[in-house]
Amino acid sequence: MNPQLARYVEHVMGMPVSLALRGHHTADAAAQDAWRSVMDHLREVDAAFSTYRPDSWISRLDRGEVTVADCPPEVAEVLALAEQAERDSGGAFSAHLPGPDGRRRLDPSGVVKGWAVERAATALAALPDTDHCLSAGGDMTCLTVDPDAEPWRVGIEDPHDPTALVAVVPIFSGAVATSGTAHRGRHLVDARTGLTPRGVASVTVVAPSLTIADIDATAAYAQGPDAAAWLARRPGRSGLVVWENGTTTVIEPVPVSLVSPVSLVGPVSLVSPVSLVSPVSLVSPVACAPQ
Repeated sequence: MNPQLARYVEHVMGMPVSLALRGHHTADAAAQDAWRSVMDHLREVDAAFSTYRPDSWISRLDRGEVTVADCPPEVAEVLALAEQAERDSGGAFSAHLPGPDGRRRLDPSGVVKGWAVERAATALAALPDTDHCLSAGGDMTCLTVDPDAEPWRVGIEDPHDPTALVAVVPIFSGAVATSGTAHRGRHLVDARTGLTPRGVASVTVVAPSLTIADIDATAAYAQGPDAAAWLARRPGRSGLVVWENGTTTVIEPVPVSLVSPVSLVGPVSLVSPVSLVSPVSLVSPVACAPQ
């Protein structure tokens, strides 16, 4: 595969969206068309789901001006995913969050980002002989089509110091998502109580699907001190929990070389190569680059 690399960056849905392409279609018309398709899709999602836009379908649905049946079918799809996540998390995750006035407001943001980016990435997967790494607000979906290619290296930042990159995780094809206190502070709540979970600084989930990774990262974070135990029970998931005291729990199997202090959940298989800088804090992926 041609190793040339191209990068694209724009801002949508209130967050930076970046793309790295390597292979045969990185800067030609096909690549640029695919990037436009990604951004067009994310803008459409923002128009439909933004809780900051009074004219979005979600805002109108929250105010009771329309029903789910009146909305595009994607709204029902997202709400169904949120309902399943609420059941799976015992109510810690919910698309109905308590507001300052005591009224529960409709906010499926914990589903929308990963779901939207995964759908947008289908335009990139259609590029022949081309690998991609698409990042939105730090959550990433990656594809490597050449079986002999090197993995993408996903940079991981410290939740206690967002300026510090502390680890690199190799990803061939799959997704990485993180929920935590970095960047936006304590904006996540346990939907059962309306309070910010204590004890946990961030949760990173590695999964085949960004929809799954994003939902489970948010749901696990909402569990607070039970984050690692809850995530360990999720089939086919792996990840890392960084606690407020700086220790890290790894949910097997994550390809990571460990530096103490760390606790392990499940029958752990530790696979190299991943280099870490002490102290161990594996959190929000902030960059992707070819190895």
